[in-house]
Amino acid sequence: MLDANRSGTATASPQATARELTIAVPAPPGFGARCTRVLRSPWSRLSLLVALLAAAGASVLLFEPQKLMTQGWPPHVAGTTAVVVFAVAYGLITVAFVPRPLLNLAAGALFGSALGMGAAMAGTVLGAWISFVLGRMLGQEALRPLLRGRLLRAADNQFSKHGFRSMLAVRLFPGVPFWAANYAAAVSRMRCTPFLVATALGSIPNVAAYVVAGARASTPTSPVFLISVAAIVVPALAGAVVAWRKRHHLRPRR
Repeated sequence: MLDANRSGTATASPQATARELTIAVPAPPGFGARCTRVLRSPWSRLSLLVALLAAAGASVLLFEPQKLMTQGWPPHVAGTTAVVVFAVAYGLITVAFVPRPLLNLAAGALFGSALGMGAAMAGTVLGAWISFVLGRMLGQEALRPLLRGRLLRAADNQFSKHGFRSMLAVRLFPGVPFWAANYAAAVSRMRCTPFLVATALGSIPNVAAYVVAGARASTPTSPVFLISVAAIVVPALAGAVVAWRKRHHLRPRR
């Protein structure tokens, strides 16, 4: 409101001036908003990932799925249902760092070569997908700033720029842990579809060798068993030789 003074000029009233000079101060965020912000932070999500993996590892130690190789499959679960249940369990426990060779041998011993191959391959792709999704959603944002080492940067660059062929080579190359390749791809900028396709194609030779070996373990002198064992041992030795010859590339530069 304007008031006229004696000189005839209009001046603002004190109340109007006070209202014009008032600065709006945002209210502090509530407790729920602060909790949401903390839970959505990268390090909180990474902590959740670590907790999930620890829980998965503890469940494997508790239920001991490796007993399937000695005690056999539960008799009340048979046929296609048993294959599906095994594939799902395979995918879940590979997230908990259970070695896949044991699971592949168990698939062959329980279901034979054909069904065992299908169950093991389905479990392989499922486990890779679960690990990739968990790593991408819960760990990528927190871990990417930590990629400072030369070896880590080189791996990230390969997966980010040449995702399909890099992952295909990793799956074909024996000795690279399944879980390590999964989470390395998740932290990189590699897309999910090439990751899964390369995983499926690259895992076929190794999975087939172990499944056939498990299916023919009762006849260890048969040609099929010996060929499957050779298909396991020869690539492993070749990979060890290549890694030994290329070891100087892994040393940090001074």
